Amino acid sequence: MDNKPLCSYAEFTALDLRVGTVVKAQVFEGARNPAYQLWIDFGPLGQKKSSAQITACYTPDELIGQQVIAVINFPPKQIGSFMSECLVLGSVSDQQVVLLQPQQTVANGLPIA
Repeated sequence: MDNKPLCSYAEFTALDLRVGTVVKAQVFEGARNPAYQLWIDFGPLGQKKSSAQITACYTPDELIGQQVIAVINFPPKQIGSFMSECLVLGSVSDQQVVLLQPQQTVANGLPIA
């Protein structure tokens, strides 16, 4: 596995990483790669949508109520007919993504430091 170039602390802190709860999940019909459309509640920051290629490890029903960690300050990205507004984070191996999640339930919208 290749290491990525070093980044500065300022570059890291420019990312707005937050905890949110999945409130809706459905199969992303017509996606090039198998994916789900997620609606995530970030508390006082509102709801954001994300396209996530996490179909190997999760079903839509399993995702409802799960807390996830996401980058919420990337520009929105049009993915097919869906506008993705945040990037859900996970560990990746052999095309399987396992979501990063808080070990305990916390308030939606809390920052990750």
